[in-house]
Amino acid sequence: MTGARLVVGPFNRVEGDLEVTLDLDAGRVAQARVNAPLYRGFERMLEGRDPRDALVITPRICGICSISQSFAAARALGAAMGLQPTPQGAIAAALIHAAENVADHLTHFHLFFMPDFARPAYAGRPWHARAVDRFTALDGSAQRSAIAARAELLHVMGLLAGKWPHTLAIQPGGVTRAPGPREKARLAATLRAFRRYLETVLFGRRLEDFCALPDETALLDWSHGDVALFVEIARDLDLSGLGRGAGRYLSFGAYPLPQGPAFAAGTLVAGLAGPVQPDAIREDLSHAWMQGSTAHPLQGMTLPDETMADPAYSWCKAPRLGGLPMEVGAIARQAVDGHPLALSLAASGGVLARVGGRLLELARTQILMEDWVAALTPGDSFMARGAVPRDGIGAGMVEAARGALGHWLRIKDGRIANYQIIAPTTWNFSPRDGQGQPGPLEAALEGTPVEGPVPLAVQHVVRSFDPCMVCTVH
Repeated sequence: MTGARLVVGPFNRVEGDLEVTLDLDAGRVAQARVNAPLYRGFERMLEGRDPRDALVITPRICGICSISQSFAAARALGAAMGLQPTPQGAIAAALIHAAENVADHLTHFHLFFMPDFARPAYAGRPWHARAVDRFTALDGSAQRSAIAARAELLHVMGLLAGKWPHTLAIQPGGVTRAPGPREKARLAATLRAFRRYLETVLFGRRLEDFCALPDETALLDWSHGDVALFVEIARDLDLSGLGRGAGRYLSFGAYPLPQGPAFAAGTLVAGLAGPVQPDAIREDLSHAWMQGSTAHPLQGMTLPDETMADPAYSWCKAPRLGGLPMEVGAIARQAVDGHPLALSLAASGGVLARVGGRLLELARTQILMEDWVAALTPGDSFMARGAVPRDGIGAGMVEAARGALGHWLRIKDGRIANYQIIAPTTWNFSPRDGQGQPGPLEAALEGTPVEGPVPLAVQHVVRSFDPCMVCTVH
């Protein structure tokens, strides 16, 4: 297989279109190129509109993470207005956003990632029969219980946001609905029921026990719930060593509250923590089917290059922080926040780290949501009001389930002059840049073993990033 080339795609169980070209050497990936083949143009749709239209249009980018898009748009518009949410509005917005992220983590584990281990190719492995029973697509018993629990959790949306997806509940100054005592009691009951599911089915023990795990070794010794089956598979297939990234992580900070974000903002590069410097973000277009030059999002453009000329090979731009590709996602958030288990996993940086980071975050966020419901004060103000300026700029940087999401807005004469979005999958699935540096997925795929026309190891690496390709290109 030396010198061979393999194109993998389209991928099933992926939101949107994805194609990966692999150059092979001795049965392993020597080089990977990730192609986002769907151009959508949302940023162009926003030009010339009333700035408030972004609150309506950007959530339609994706049904899975519409709250994240809504929240980023509200933050960007709020920054341009010089407006901050009220303290109670910030708590309510965090609850809405966290419920979506938790539901996303649950969906990824049960419906996107674990079904690959029920494939016949793994027949004969000591865990295969249990994987078939629990995680076979459409029929797995774990999937049925997870979907039911997810549906109950999303009652949070009905109580606070009115609907999901595409709610308008989150605004620059807070949220549109002030919960009363009855809603507070129902929110608490909903979260109690979801905790029961997590502690009896998924984790099999108290969430606090899982959050107390100190390192990767302790995670691999976990023997309860469906997580135990995952770690058994991870040990057998060495998912810790599969798909290791470059060790550069970025988080914009999750769930902004008056006292600061619930999960810290920052970077982690080769184990060293640092601050986020938004002014150092650039979008490289050298390998994207886009016109223009490398620029900060506030000066960037979304102009498709219909010639699709070499060396470009994707509609996705290549965002860089200080010239470097950065991996984003739950493992980045939790490691930047300093959790011991996340720091241990991030040092390995493989498939186990990404999925383990999501599980850790699911448990930690459930605990946070319970605290936030307890802190709700019916009767307080949940919305601050302000005016949209004739001219201004603003940035809304939040954390979607898949990682760092940024919206950059420029207003001129009361209209949107420019709107740019960098989604989490834009970071993770970016192409090469002008210095030839591969994107995070491209780098993680190097060295991956390739067996057969549908290489499972490649699929495990790709799915560990949980791509949302419809968010990637606008």
